[in-house]
Amino acid sequence: MSMENEDLSGYSMLDLFRMETREQMRVLTEGLLLLEQGAVDAARLESMMRAAHSVKGAAAIVGLEPAVRLAHAMEDVLVAAQEGRAQLDASGVDVLLGAVDLLQQLAQADGAHAPRNNRIAAMAAALGALHGKGKAAPVPVPEPEAPEMPEAPSPAPVPAPEPSSPQAGSDELLTLAGQARLHAGQLRPWIAGLQRYKRHQRAVYEALDDLQDAIRATGDARLAELAQRVADRAAPLRDTLHRTIEGAEHYERQALTVSTRLADEVLALRMCPFAEGVHGLPRMVRDLARGLGKDVRVEIVGADTLVDRAVLARMEAPLHQLLRNAVDHGMELPAERTAAGKPAHGTIRLEARHRGGMLALVVADDGRGVDPERIRAAAVRRQVAAPAFAAALSQAELMEFLFLPGFSLKESATELSGRGVGLDVVHDTVRGLNGTVRADSTPGAGFTTVITLPLTQSIVRALVVDVAGQAYALPIARVEGVRRVPAADVRTLHGRQYVDTADGGQLGLVAASQVLELGEAVAGTDLTLVAIGTGRERYGLVVDAVRGEQSLTVQPLEPTFGKLRDIAAAALLDDGTPVLILDVPDVLHSIARLLDDGAALRLGFAADESPARRARRVLVVDDSLTVREMQRKLLAARGYHVDVALDGLDGWNQLRGADYDLVITDIDMPRLDGIGLTERIRRDPRLARLPVMIVSYKDRPEDRARGLEAGADYYLAKGAFHDATLLDAVRDLVGGADTERTP
Repeated sequence: MSMENEDLSGYSMLDLFRMETREQMRVLTEGLLLLEQGAVDAARLESMMRAAHSVKGAAAIVGLEPAVRLAHAMEDVLVAAQEGRAQLDASGVDVLLGAVDLLQQLAQADGAHAPRNNRIAAMAAALGALHGKGKAAPVPVPEPEAPEMPEAPSPAPVPAPEPSSPQAGSDELLTLAGQARLHAGQLRPWIAGLQRYKRHQRAVYEALDDLQDAIRATGDARLAELAQRVADRAAPLRDTLHRTIEGAEHYERQALTVSTRLADEVLALRMCPFAEGVHGLPRMVRDLARGLGKDVRVEIVGADTLVDRAVLARMEAPLHQLLRNAVDHGMELPAERTAAGKPAHGTIRLEARHRGGMLALVVADDGRGVDPERIRAAAVRRQVAAPAFAAALSQAELMEFLFLPGFSLKESATELSGRGVGLDVVHDTVRGLNGTVRADSTPGAGFTTVITLPLTQSIVRALVVDVAGQAYALPIARVEGVRRVPAADVRTLHGRQYVDTADGGQLGLVAASQVLELGEAVAGTDLTLVAIGTGRERYGLVVDAVRGEQSLTVQPLEPTFGKLRDIAAAALLDDGTPVLILDVPDVLHSIARLLDDGAALRLGFAADESPARRARRVLVVDDSLTVREMQRKLLAARGYHVDVALDGLDGWNQLRGADYDLVITDIDMPRLDGIGLTERIRRDPRLARLPVMIVSYKDRPEDRARGLEAGADYYLAKGAFHDATLLDAVRDLVGGADTERTP
C-alpha cells in the first residue's frame, strides 16, 4: 500500500517501521523471484539494494538492532551481486528469501515471540557466505520455530493499523451514500405533484379568463373591475410556481449528481489493484514447488485490474487452494516436462479482468491436466454417481465433481493434498459471493479454472421481481434468463410441470411463492419465468412480474436474525421500497429438498383463466414412449392440452395434483397397471366421474369385459384403431378441445 498521500500523523514510529518494512520486503520478494528466473536487470538490482538499505535505516531509528544487522547483511549481498562478486543461484535465493521472512518477523514481533538471537546470527552468517565474507559456508535456511510462523511461508501483507485501513468505516459511508441517493430520488414524486398542481392552476386561469370575457360582455363596469383585480393578484402565482418547479428540478439534479459521485468515491476507496492482494502468491508457489522438486512460476495478468478489497480478502484461501492443487496435482517434474516437449519450468497464469460488468478470475496451468475418464471412474468408485448416470455425463458436468466435498482423484493422501479443505472451499466461497466457478482441462496440456464474481459485494446488480405482492431481488449473476410463456404450454411429467426450451430440453417449473412459503401460486393466461441454476438443477421460478434491473446498495441483515433461509441480504429500491435479496444457491437447495420430500410446487390456475377451460385437458398413461408420444401429438394437434405419465403409479400421482377431463391408459404397465389405475379413480370421490378410456393391444372379450368392469368408459384396441377412431372416441367422451367443462 502506497503511503505517499496518507496522513501519517496518527502513527507511532514503530507502526511506520512495520509499514515500510512490509512494502520493502514486497519489493525484495518480487525481485528475488525474478532473479532466480534470470530476469533481473541492473535497475531491478538497484531497487532491491535500496529496499534493504531503507529497512536498515528505519530499523536504526526505532532501535531494532537485530533488524539493522540482518538488513545490512542483505544489502552487502545485493551490492556484491551488482558488482559481480556474487552469483545468486536458487540456493542463494533461498537464503535471501529466508532473511526476508525473518525481517518481517522482527518487524511484527511484540517481544514475546521475537526470533531468537541464534537464528539471526545464523542467518547473518549464511548471508555473509554468499559473497565470501561469512565465517561459514552457506547453510540451509533454518526452519521457523513453532509457533512463530505458519506451516508454509506466507508473505502476504499484514493488515495495516486500524487508522490507515480504507476499509474501516467504508461500509457505513456506502450506506449513507446510498441513502443520500435514495432521498434525492424521492424528490421526483414531489416534483411530479407540483407539475400536476401546475396543470390544475392552468385550468383555473383558463376558467378565470372565460369569466372575465363573460363579465365584459354584460357591460357591468364594477364587476369587470373586480374580475381584473382578481386576475392581477393571481398572475404572480403562475410565475412563482414555475420558479419553484425549476428550482426543485435543479436541486434534484445536483443532489443526484453529488450522491452518485459520493457512492462512486466510496466504492473507489474499497477497490485496490489485483496485484496488491496476490503479490505473496508467486513466493508461495515457488517455495511449494521447490519442496516437491519442481520448477513452477506464476504469471500475473491484469495486475492493475481494480478489485473490491473485501472480495479479494475472501478469495485469498480459494486462490491458495487452486494454486496448491496446480503445483501438486497438475505440474510435472522438470524431466517429465522435457520428455513431453514442454519447457522444464511450469507456468501458472493468474489473471483478473472485468467482463460484462463482472470480475473474472482465471487460474490456468500448463501441467498434465485431468482426464475426464478418471473423474468418471472416481465418481463411480466413490459412489457419488451410478454407473449408468456417470456414463451419460458431459465433460463440463464431470468437472463439477472436482468441487464436491472430499472428492479427489488421488488414491491416497499426501503431505500437500488430501488433507483438510479441498476444492470445495473454492465452490463454497464463490457461491457465498454470488459468483460461479467452472473448470476445463485438456489432458497433457493443462487445467483452467474460471471464477466469475460481482465487481463488489457492496453494490449488486439485481433483477427485481414481484412474488405474492412483495418485491424480491435476484443477483443478475445468478439469473440464467427470463421468459414469458402461455399457460397452455405448461406440460406435466412425473407429476411435475415443465415447459419446452428452444434447445429441445425441458425447464421444470417451480412456484416462487411456494418455495418462499408465501402461499399457493395461481397463474393467469401467461407465466413469467426466471430461469435459475444450471445443468440438472435448473428451474423456471414462476413470479408475478419482473420490474427490471436495478443497482442495489446491499444492507447486511442484523446478526441477531442469524442465517435466514433463502435470503442473502436486504436493500432499498430506487423508490425507497425495502427488498430482500434472494440467496439463489440456498433457493436451489430448498427446491431440491421440497421436491425430494414430495412437495407439489405446482401452479394452480384461476377458474376463468385455466388452460383446462380454454383447452380440454387429457392425461395419457402408457409405458411405451412411441405410443405415448403418438397419442400426445395426435391430440395436441387438435387443440387438446395433453400431459403424459410413464405408468399407472405416475399417472395416479398426477391425477391427485391436477384437474383433467379425460384419462387414456394402457393396461399392461409396471408398478400399477391400467385396471388398477381405473379402480383407484372410481374409488376416489373427487375423480369418480372422470372419463377413462382404455387403449390396449389386448382385444379378447374377457379383456374388454375386465376393463369395463373396472369402470372404464371406453375400450379401444390398439391394433384396430386409426387416428380418426381415437379422436372420435375422445370427442364422444369429453367433446371438442375448446368445449366448456361440465360441472
